[in-house]
Parts: sequence; structure tokens; C-alpha cells
Amino acid sequence: MVTRTLARNLVASRYDDIPQAVLHEAARALLNWLGCAIGSSRHETVACALAAVTPFSGPSQAAVLGRAERLDILRAALINGISSHVLDFDDTHARAIHPSAPVLPALLALAEWRKVSGAEFAHAFVLGVEAEERIGLSVFPEHYDIGWHITGTAGVFGAAAATGRVLGLNHQQMTWALGIAATQSAGLREMFGSMCKSLHPGRAAQNGLTAALLASRNFTSSEQAIEAPRGFAHVLSTKFDPAVITDGWGERYELMSNMYKPYACGLVVHAAIDGCIELKREHAIQPSDVERIELKVSPLVLELTAKTTPRSGLEGKFSVYHAAAAALIHGAAGESQFSDAVVRDPEVIALRDRVSAQAAASLRRTEAYVNIVLKDGRTYSRHVAHALGTLQRPMSDADLEAKFRGLTAAILTPRQIDEVITLCWQLTALEDAGALARAAVPRAY
Repeated sequence: MVTRTLARNLVASRYDDIPQAVLHEAARALLNWLGCAIGSSRHETVACALAAVTPFSGPSQAAVLGRAERLDILRAALINGISSHVLDFDDTHARAIHPSAPVLPALLALAEWRKVSGAEFAHAFVLGVEAEERIGLSVFPEHYDIGWHITGTAGVFGAAAATGRVLGLNHQQMTWALGIAATQSAGLREMFGSMCKSLHPGRAAQNGLTAALLASRNFTSSEQAIEAPRGFAHVLSTKFDPAVITDGWGERYELMSNMYKPYACGLVVHAAIDGCIELKREHAIQPSDVERIELKVSPLVLELTAKTTPRSGLEGKFSVYHAAAAALIHGAAGESQFSDAVVRDPEVIALRDRVSAQAAASLRRTEAYVNIVLKDGRTYSRHVAHALGTLQRPMSDADLEAKFRGLTAAILTPRQIDEVITLCWQLTALEDAGALARAAVPRAY
């Protein structure tokens, strides 16, 4: 029974068995996630969500990162999940799922309400990522191919597992928590390019935390919620490999396949961005001199990011044409390059209309060929075998710190920024992991 076996593994796991390299990766993921959540805290999506749910919030139990508001832990998990994913700048597993956005909002909200040590927090996060990734990969890629957004559908299991661990669920209760999570699994790829994409990890965080809280009070569910004929795997996928969930437990950790984005859009677009930025810098290319940009990319790139005329910043994140044009004009692809203003900039639009993209089945999803043809006939070419931020070209700790500083500079003071960075690197030594949330909101000195 896969569900019960996974629950047993989650409950039996010991902190001392987690390798130091995995715990360090947890700190890296935490720093990156906090930067994304704080950096997008003024985004229209977050403002809309806050306006909708704040009137119905219960006690002020947990922080809204980057803002002064405080909400009950369930709504804080929802809002922080939305904010951490809305820029599409959060981490991503090498094969599937944005792992932190569904798990950390639930875990951090719970840590503010119930004191949790940094070691407990890190351990629970590692387990949450392990649960969501293994469940997601057991039905991947068929589950994703038929239209489910796997970060939302699998992320709810990660949030339930992590918070269930902190709540001290026993084997039976953890089994129920996974079942309660399963029946709340949701998220449609049709929503990509809209505010609903970031709602998916927000709801996964909120629903996973709800599942753990219900199970802690002996709220029951099916004990075969993942593998049963009418359970998660068979209802939401055309193919299921249960061994992926249980085999090699404790021998490998999915968190070690985590990747961090240097650009504020889907990872599949990063190789094209790399090529445009590198060629611009090397040859001092001016946008006015460009006749056309020719891209050769993985078929997945066109499946996910083929919007030729995006109308907003959120839609721009799903346009390889916009990404290439903005990268060549600005020499960057941060959050500002995917703003509404840049997407609607006449100069960007004019160059975007001269970008073409061809799919090549032989290319990996993080690989691209970029040709920039100038009006005088000169052509500059670049093959990007592995995009920056992938496992083959990872962002360093210093890179992640720089990304965090850039995302939070307009919201936190320099002193606060230094404080949050230090807390992340010292995660496993913290007496109270809730200090992370308290440090990640604006305050006067």
C-alpha cells in the first residue's frame, strides 16, 4: 500500500539521517523562495488576493511576507504561496514541479503559530519536497501532458507531509493527511498566463496545511488515496509507477535536483534568453540594427510559451518571442522585463514581431540555438547547451544572495536584507524558525 508506506517513511525519518548537503540545499531553497515572495508582495495579483480574503481572516497569526498585514495561518499560507510563484522566479525541480512554493508557505505559517526549531523546519521541508516530487514523478509526464499543473496537484502532498511532520502526526494520522491532500489536488495548465497559475501553489499550501490540521484531530480519509483505482494516480493520470514513490527512500533526495532561476519566467525559455543576452554583450548589438531573431528550441518551449502577442506581464512569461526581444533590448530578463509596461512597449513589440521559433525534437528543454541577423547581413549565432540555473550551470550561493538583494531592495532595509540572509544560512541552528517571517516584513529602525 503506497500511501501507508509513504506515511510510515515520513513519520520514521530522523533528522540525523539527512545529509548536510541536503540541509544546505534546503537553506538555498529557503533564501530563493523568500526573495521571490517578498519581491512580488506589491504585485497586483497579491493585492487582489489580499483584498478578497482579508475581510474573512481569523486571528492575526502569521505574516504576509514583504507587507504589514497579518492573517490566520491558512490564509497566510495561501497569500505567501501566491506571492512566491507569481513572478515565475521560484525554484524548479530538474524534471517537474516548483517544489518550494507549495511547501514553505504552509510550513512558515505554522512555525509562526507553533514554535518550531530551525532543524525541525529544515527536516520537515526536505520531507515535504520528497513527498511531492515522488508523487508527482510517479505520474509524470502523462499527468502534466493531459493538462494538470503538477505544482498544484502534487504540491498539496508536500505541504501536508511537511506540516504533518511538524504537528507530530503518527502513522495513521499521516496516512489520513495524505488522503485529505489527495482529494484536494487541483490545478489546470489552462490557467498559465493568468493570476490563477500562482493560485495553484497558494491553494496547495493552504489545502496541505488544512489536511495536516484535520488529520491531527483524527479526521479520516481513504488509506489508499494515492494508489486506489479511484485514487489520485489513476484518476489524474494515464500512467502510474508506484515504485517511484517508495524505492530508494533515504538513499537519494529530490531536493538535490533543485534548480534556481536567474530569469523571471519559465525555465524552458532561459536558454533562448541566455543566447540573446550573451550575443548582445559580446557584439554590442543594438536593437535597431536587428533584422530578425531566429530560435531553435525544444518542442516543449513552443507547447508552453508560444504566445505571440502577450497582453500583460503574466502572459509575457509564456512568450518566448517576448522573452527574446526583451532580453536583447534590455540585456536582462528580471521581473521588470516581464512587467505590463515592457510587454506593451512599442520597441519591444516591434522586435518581438521579428522573432521566429522552430521546434527541434533533438533539443533538451533547457537547450537552444540563437541566430541574430542584422540588417547589414551579419549573423551572430550561439548554441546554449545548458541554460544558466540548470544543474549543469547552477547558481552559486553568492548568486542567490545577489538575486535576493535585487528582489527585496525596494521593500526591506539593507539591515533587514542582511538579517534574512544570515537567518537562512543559519537555518538549522535557529531556536525559532518563525524568526524568518518576522524578519521578512517592512519595519522601521
